[in-house]
Amino acid sequence: MVESDSDGTGHRYGIVVARFNPVVTEALLEGAIRGFLDHGVAEEAIEVHRVPGAWELPPASARLVERGGIDGIVALGCVIRGETPHFDFVAGEASRGLGSLAITASIPVIFGVLTTETLEQALVRAGSQSDDWADNKGWEAAVAAIEMANLYRALR
Repeated sequence: MVESDSDGTGHRYGIVVARFNPVVTEALLEGAIRGFLDHGVAEEAIEVHRVPGAWELPPASARLVERGGIDGIVALGCVIRGETPHFDFVAGEASRGLGSLAITASIPVIFGVLTTETLEQALVRAGSQSDDWADNKGWEAAVAAIEMANLYRALR
């Protein structure tokens, strides 16, 4: 069995984060940045791009892949179920778009979009009830990006 490699030293990463539901997405962003820093990625090697909502995550991430110059992307957002089918459309398209991009991109594209029933559930997943960064899904997504970037390099 091969151990995972979560050393991000010398890597560059892009984070695309939705502004919608900012109390959650800003916590995810903070977690992702902390995850990268905790694993050796230099602060100046992390670029953050903000988009209006989860719907815009796939096209912005695709442009970042096209531009190049990074080792991976973390897409962060939060879609909370409401009283209309809007949740299904936005969450579904964000998932499909990022999933499709992840399959075709030459770098890892990590899905860090929370899809929850309530704000409270989202806040828990963004680490609000823990002092451990590993309980923040943004932190978890950053570590996944590093591990996958290292795997992609090893498979070349």
